[in-house]
Amino acid sequence: LSPPAGQWAQHTHLSWNNGVTTEKLSDYIHDINVTDDFLCTNESERVICPIAGTDSPGSNTTQDISANRTDLQEFGMWWSKTDTVPFYLIVVLLPLLNFKSPSFFAKFNVLGTLSVIFLISLVTLKTAHLGFHLDFQWFTSTDSFVPEFRLSFPQLTGVLTLAFFLHNCVITLLKNNRNQAKNVRDLTVAYFLVGLTYLYVGVMIFAAFPSKDCIQQNFLDNFPSNDIMSFFARIFLLFQMTTVYPLLGYFVRVQLLGHVFGKVYPSIFHVLALNVAVVGAGVIMARFNPNIGGIIRYSGAICGLAFVFVYPALIHLISQYRTRELKWPSLIFHVFLMVLGLANLISQFLM
Repeated sequence: LSPPAGQWAQHTHLSWNNGVTTEKLSDYIHDINVTDDFLCTNESERVICPIAGTDSPGSNTTQDISANRTDLQEFGMWWSKTDTVPFYLIVVLLPLLNFKSPSFFAKFNVLGTLSVIFLISLVTLKTAHLGFHLDFQWFTSTDSFVPEFRLSFPQLTGVLTLAFFLHNCVITLLKNNRNQAKNVRDLTVAYFLVGLTYLYVGVMIFAAFPSKDCIQQNFLDNFPSNDIMSFFARIFLLFQMTTVYPLLGYFVRVQLLGHVFGKVYPSIFHVLALNVAVVGAGVIMARFNPNIGGIIRYSGAICGLAFVFVYPALIHLISQYRTRELKWPSLIFHVFLMVLGLANLISQFLM
């Protein structure tokens, strides 16, 4: 349930941010002076750098964004990041999880490509305006300093473990293809395009942002509220999350109901009960611990320990033992993999 829960937290954050930004854009249009906190200025592009220890600009209500305005306080009461928005999303997302046809989820997810195209365009334009800010000199202190090694690198390994763990969902998606002979080709092209997209967006934003320590988990939070392109990027990204979430819910349905009942869709009541549990987990996570990065890396390390490091290695060793092909080099190597997974999990709690 961790991937859908993390997705719900991300969905909540984007929805809340879009609502707050819409309110602030309305103020700009009506010449009401509302300022973003912690602005730092680049020669051609303004970016936001929150103070260390705070959340992304604005935390729970718009009271953090504009001071002592009754209308904003009332808006913040009804549009709260943790108290109301996670529950509003139930009305939109829960019905989408109950469709029976797997082709609906795959075709609906294709619409998210529009978001990717717009996001790449945004990153290209922002990078062109900001320019590259990379400094590899260890003996000079600058905001753009990039160390070749950081002790916090296990945070990335936790995220990568979850990404690798989710590869098993691809099997569920591909087995519904009409032409199974083209699965290898389709999967190769898909992995290449996805990897290229992640690399391009991640590298370009990291290289262009003036201060590396200021980059938020969602880099769109680093741009001011009156940035129109960032506003539309959030809308596109929210739309993409809406297309992805039902697909994740379908994966959970296949892996749980398929194994327990032997059917992916035993009845509407079984599916509805499971979907309520999936949505409930997301709401609880968004309500009490809306740290998207933390959700991803902890769940990735826990699930990855079992399904990436331990189970495959253990099953392989048992198979070799039964066929009397088990050798010391194989035993040492696979035990090392399991120890590596355990170290990855423990390191998450030390960051």
